[in-house]
Amino acid sequence: MTSSQLTSPLIDKLVPALPLKAAPATPRASLTASSLRQVALVVAGVAFLALLAQLRLQIGPVPVTGQTLGVLLLGAAYGVRLGTLATGAYLLLGAAGLPIFTGGQAGLAYALGPTGGYLLGFVVAAALLGYLAERGWDRTLGSAALAMLVASCVIYACGLAWLHVVLGGAWLRTLQVGLFPFLLGDLLKLLVAAVSLPAAWRFVGRR
Repeated sequence: MTSSQLTSPLIDKLVPALPLKAAPATPRASLTASSLRQVALVVAGVAFLALLAQLRLQIGPVPVTGQTLGVLLLGAAYGVRLGTLATGAYLLLGAAGLPIFTGGQAGLAYALGPTGGYLLGFVVAAALLGYLAERGWDRTLGSAALAMLVASCVIYACGLAWLHVVLGGAWLRTLQVGLFPFLLGDLLKLLVAAVSLPAAWRFVGRR
């Protein structure tokens, strides 16, 4: 498979669109069913990220959470459109006051705090992963790991740039606070995600 060939995201195999039983099925009914499915998947994605966000280890002003793992899995499995919608909805709902950020935090002040860049990076990374997954990068361990690495770098780039503005001072201080303590944990999460996606494809291929 070449990178220019588009494929359906994994979620379309795991949760296929249900055939309409009403006959005859109208284009409007089909559109409604498709829209309801997408809304349900976005809600499920937000809930998934919110759940993993509660897995937390506080190290300095930026906590280590399961969010990154959730973003990697969600972005690759959902594809570019749904992945962006789900992570974007997660960010907007949390900023609007729904207690779905790490530790049950919520609100615009939290979203604009030290973790704000990482939250924004989640949306960008999910979109990038969805783009790559739709071109087959999630089918093998090597390509999945590379895609996850690139997405993780995007999250760090957004997060560190934001954190540097919030903290001020030297870049070394920013890296000590927002990068170095999390590298091992994020590497483990990256490997889990990289192994999980090809395994899921093998599973749906046997069904």
